[in-house]
Amino acid sequence: MEKDIFKQRRQMLADMILNNELYVPMKAKEIAMLLDIPKAKRSELMEVLDSLVADGTIGVSKKGKYMKPENVALVGTFESTSRGFGFVVIPDREDDIFVKANDTMNAFYHDKVKVVITTEKNGGKRAEGKIVAIVEHEIKEVVGTFQKNRTYGFVIPDNAKINCDIFIPQEFMNGAVEGSKVVASISDYGSQSKNPQGKVTEVLGHIDDPGVDIMSIIKAYDLPVEFPESVKKAINDIPDVVSEKDKAGRVDLRNVQMVTIDGEDAKDLDDAVSISKEGPVYHLGVHIADVSHYVTEGSALDKEALKRGTSVYLVDRVIPMIPHKLSNGICSLNQGEDRLALSCLMDIDEKGNIVGHRICETVINVDRRMSYTSVKKILVDNDTNEIMKYKELVPIRKKRFARGSVDFDFPESKIILDENGHPTDIKPYDRNVATKIIEDFMLAANETVAEDYFWQDMPFLYRTHENPDPEKMRKLATFINNFGYTLRLTDDLRPKEIQKLLSEIEGSDAENLISRLTLRSMKKAKYTTECVGHFGLAAKYYCHFTSPIRRYPDLQIHRIIKENLHGGLSPKRADHYDAILPDVAVQTSAMERRAADAERDTDKLKMAEYMEQFVGETFDGVVSGVTAWGVYVELPNTIEGMVSINNMKGFYTFDEEHYEMVGELGNRSYKLGQKVKVVVIGTDKILRTIDFAFA
Repeated sequence: MEKDIFKQRRQMLADMILNNELYVPMKAKEIAMLLDIPKAKRSELMEVLDSLVADGTIGVSKKGKYMKPENVALVGTFESTSRGFGFVVIPDREDDIFVKANDTMNAFYHDKVKVVITTEKNGGKRAEGKIVAIVEHEIKEVVGTFQKNRTYGFVIPDNAKINCDIFIPQEFMNGAVEGSKVVASISDYGSQSKNPQGKVTEVLGHIDDPGVDIMSIIKAYDLPVEFPESVKKAINDIPDVVSEKDKAGRVDLRNVQMVTIDGEDAKDLDDAVSISKEGPVYHLGVHIADVSHYVTEGSALDKEALKRGTSVYLVDRVIPMIPHKLSNGICSLNQGEDRLALSCLMDIDEKGNIVGHRICETVINVDRRMSYTSVKKILVDNDTNEIMKYKELVPIRKKRFARGSVDFDFPESKIILDENGHPTDIKPYDRNVATKIIEDFMLAANETVAEDYFWQDMPFLYRTHENPDPEKMRKLATFINNFGYTLRLTDDLRPKEIQKLLSEIEGSDAENLISRLTLRSMKKAKYTTECVGHFGLAAKYYCHFTSPIRRYPDLQIHRIIKENLHGGLSPKRADHYDAILPDVAVQTSAMERRAADAERDTDKLKMAEYMEQFVGETFDGVVSGVTAWGVYVELPNTIEGMVSINNMKGFYTFDEEHYEMVGELGNRSYKLGQKVKVVVIGTDKILRTIDFAFA
């Protein structure tokens, strides 16, 4: 039994603070004086207070004042895991907060919560905390597989991070049968001893029916498939051809030879290019579909486009930002048809410098639709002289490289499906000379427009990529020293240093390893109203101008540009844009993340389905990730699976500092970038996982 009176009265002290009986917030010294505790005993009081803070019973401010935990709590989003523990993600905080399973307060996945930090971040170890309040349940429904018992059922969520099943009473099954894929709304979030409860609101079909797997992901991410009636009515008034009235007052570029270059299956062609030479100067025109002419501010079309934020490109379908009548019709730069455009006309010298430009409303007519494959055949496969001509044509890529643009050239996946949606082949997407040429042209236009409007000091939306976190860069620099490489760190890290590192490791055994670690050390790009530059592109000024069919930020800045071309922004209109653009930036950044997550999940689903046929077979691969629970391995066809630590022979420990899994005898280890052989031992379409074992 504890002898000290303060420890005996630990709960009483906590109650007094929580019930405001000490007129908190108060510092420890003030509490001691109020309770008449002698100086000799104050160290013991501090022990009690520290223990109350450590278990989240009370809170303490940065100034050392003790109070109710919720008064010093941080508000964030709870990201649960299948193993019970989780993390709270705090806006504008670099690192998330680890929460033990018994400190989650039974928070549900993606709940908005209040968390008290109980252990501060220490070196590479993240801060720990305790959830003290659930502010709001964000997830109102889940998608999963229905399992039926005699008088009740359960929905097993597809999302593995939701670590509990949803209990469904018999009267709320809504016709679901064993194996149905369903949407279930949650009526009760349960407790530590009781599962959440809900009711089936929609039966998507049986788990094995074609297309149900993708629809489950669409529903899970709440992706809007159908357009509302107001939008369907609005498109009835949009013409199929450009009227003569709409062409009036525009720069007529129909006599300028131009082409579109896209993938073979693309239907929404929103950019065209034209090139000519006059003396030492090249004239590059990037012509973008004038979607804003048809999608006007505040209209039903505009509100729905902002809500969606972006088109979503799933493995078997596209969920468009605007209806197909526009994206595949009047706004698509189809060969041989007059179209309205917003053009960025650039003059480029032989060194790749943009020495002049003009942004204007135009009417265009594309001469030829070309595909990346066909252009590659012309430039690479059939005519070596032609590629040399193109290399010298516009040396923009050299110019970008010279200033330090960072190019992570990891292969994307191309998944080929049959008519029933089953994957028949998966291979790396061919990023050839044609894709790089068009990419360079689009980047040039995006930078030119961003710089123009920055110096005009107008309300605008920029695409920004902040400098990497210094702590992560220091870790990276320490790690690559083991391989004989250096990263010169300064207070203002330059992209050229990253590019220099990537150039040095090119072709080496450590290339994959260091490239992946470098990418993970960098921040994610987002939309902002401030022009803070794009680190990865080494660009001081950058925006998204070139894809208004599929990205709302492009559509938004087109309106600003056109309004400026028609006499400039009045103070009232500038105030209007200043008021709405911050929310547009937040919304479109969030929708972009949602789309990327959904696209990645559909890819992983089809990869798991594809690998079912190869269970028991051996493949060459490379270690693409190392964690405490296993080793990730990527195959040459871009498919990634995991070797669980439970399936590794012998005892292994995770060396976090060196990103390495080390055997107990030290004679076997696995690290990032290492070439390995693996056997496929299992797949799971629902969890979207592929299990490997080392061969």
